[in-house]
Amino acid sequence: MTPATPIPAIIPDAVQTALAEPPACTAASASWCARFYQWTNNGSLASAADAVVTPTLRIVLILVIALGVRHLLHRSITRLVAGATNGHVTKLLGRAPKRLRAGANPLVTARRAQRARTIGSVLRSITSAVVLLIAAVMILAEFGVALGPILASAGIVGVAVGFGAQNLVRDFLSGMFMLLEDQYGVGDIVDLGEASGVVETVGLRITTVRDHQGTVWYVRNGEILRVGNKSQGYAVAVVDLPLAHTADMTQAGEIAGRIAASRVEGEDIKDDVLEPPEVLGVEKVTAEGVTLRLTVKVNPGRQFAVQRALNAAITDEFDEHNMPRPGPFATRGAADGAAAS
Repeated sequence: MTPATPIPAIIPDAVQTALAEPPACTAASASWCARFYQWTNNGSLASAADAVVTPTLRIVLILVIALGVRHLLHRSITRLVAGATNGHVTKLLGRAPKRLRAGANPLVTARRAQRARTIGSVLRSITSAVVLLIAAVMILAEFGVALGPILASAGIVGVAVGFGAQNLVRDFLSGMFMLLEDQYGVGDIVDLGEASGVVETVGLRITTVRDHQGTVWYVRNGEILRVGNKSQGYAVAVVDLPLAHTADMTQAGEIAGRIAASRVEGEDIKDDVLEPPEVLGVEKVTAEGVTLRLTVKVNPGRQFAVQRALNAAITDEFDEHNMPRPGPFATRGAADGAAAS
């Protein structure tokens, strides 16, 4: 039997020689190819170094810079919004009367704080989206991806989504402008047209209002065409007093003014009143009688409590002085006289 011919030893030597030969990229001593060849003495690894290590380092650098910029922007937005809000509150309360400062400070502070949190959250989300989108585009460019078709496709998809989500975009933009313009906040008494009541939550898309019957209304910000805020700055308690045509209006006005000035010093409403009561005089004359009007400026949201207190006190005093009332109204003195007869 003929012995097998041995495999020439020149083949592994040739392969080893080819692997040991330095690749052309090692000519640049500062390149990653030269460094890897120096560390491993392997031409294949050295050749792949520039193609792998350099893009990887660039991608890591892009991510680090993007995260750093995002962190700095978030921090700046938080400080800017919080600083502007606190400064506005201090300036507002510094100009306000002492009673307004004492009574409205917690409400104003809570409202400004909520507004600051909402605006800051929106701005942080926008900056995060912009920074990360730019970073993603730069990373794709490192991989050699053609960005033209991607951007064109994204534009078409964005237009389609925009047409389909018009109401959502309108609600979002309306909520942004509402917050920036400070049209209302949590705790305000508002009239939004279809819904009126106390604002419970304020969002970028939905505003929640609870009416006097306890019903909760969810109002889309884009559907709000007008806002009547009864709690901004100050409110006015309006007291309408019905009288008969035969009543002495001068005497009625004097009694109403005197009793109102005394009643606003009561412990239950004293801190809510900002200015002395003012008797405006006859508001209207109808076939049934005459309406005498009195007003007083009070803290936001406290107009109804003050109005009820003044109504009760002045009505009792009118009864004591036998002030004639229109039609169905009867004074206490007249009723007592009728009973005696």
